[in-house]
Amino acid sequence: MNTFNTAPNSVDELEERLSCPTQGVIESMSRIEGDILFIGAGGKMVPGLAVMARRASDMAGVKRHIMAVSRFGDVSVRNYLTRNAVEVLPRDLLLPGAVDTLPEAHNLVYMAGVKFGTTHHCGLTWAMNTWLPGLVCNRYRRSRAVVFSTGNVYGLTPVQRGGSGEEDGPVPVGEYAMSALGRERIFQYFAHARGMTQAIIRLNYACDLRYGVLVDIALNVKQGRPVSLGMGYLNTIWQGDANAMVLRSLAHAAEPPLMLNVTGTRIIRVRDAALYFGEKFDREPVFEGKESDDALLSDCTRAKGLFGPPQVDEDTLMEWIADWLLNDKPLLNKPTHFESRDGRF
Repeated sequence: MNTFNTAPNSVDELEERLSCPTQGVIESMSRIEGDILFIGAGGKMVPGLAVMARRASDMAGVKRHIMAVSRFGDVSVRNYLTRNAVEVLPRDLLLPGAVDTLPEAHNLVYMAGVKFGTTHHCGLTWAMNTWLPGLVCNRYRRSRAVVFSTGNVYGLTPVQRGGSGEEDGPVPVGEYAMSALGRERIFQYFAHARGMTQAIIRLNYACDLRYGVLVDIALNVKQGRPVSLGMGYLNTIWQGDANAMVLRSLAHAAEPPLMLNVTGTRIIRVRDAALYFGEKFDREPVFEGKESDDALLSDCTRAKGLFGPPQVDEDTLMEWIADWLLNDKPLLNKPTHFESRDGRF
């Protein structure tokens, strides 16, 4: 289901769509009380997410502070948030006492974490993904929280099965997936021991037009590089839809935590996606490796039941990506490495 008629034509238009709240988000922002604090706001997804919360709160007529915490190594992210009335709080939360300097907030969206480089920096990975969550939970044990996790915690699942469901036991592979499960467990402990209400979001994969698994495939085809079939199937979701589902999840935070897979409704075959982009770019895709009968896949039935289907379906997303690349629009140059089967990022 696509509620937009045409592809975004500029970065400004893209960011407008990524932060545009649905009616469901506006209603959710009207139901929850208090300020919202985003921790880990320097990542690819959070700026649009925080601005969506700002816009939805304003549309709902709710006065609240929307605050974002990060080291803000990228000044443009900080400027974008400030320009859109999100209060920026520069912090390195691994420094002693830094968490204690953060303001009170009834609502917490926790996105701090490390993925890339985890194989070579295991200590930092576990500090960011498990130790810091404990500090934050202790500080905000009375707050409602949405916690970002990943579908990587499930491990590989047979393609014919249709993806892992929230009730499936995790089988994480690699430092990133194991430490991401550790983050979940720390939050779950505080939910059980302190009554902290939470929704834990297992995401795979949010896709902007400047980065994402489909962008990786499209760019390889366009530039004549081999497309790996090692991870032969994938789920993905338009980042604007993921943003909306995350914010709506605040109203569903519970104890024990609500576990929620956030992804698209379809399983996409990598080979088929590459062939589609090959037609768009008039290039013959080059493939390497062979498909397996399993992949990192999630079943989003629960999220679809709560929030309905994504506004932008996978076919539309692929069409937009092709248009974006054909017109040489800006990219973030941050490959996802989704093809990794051994958990090494």
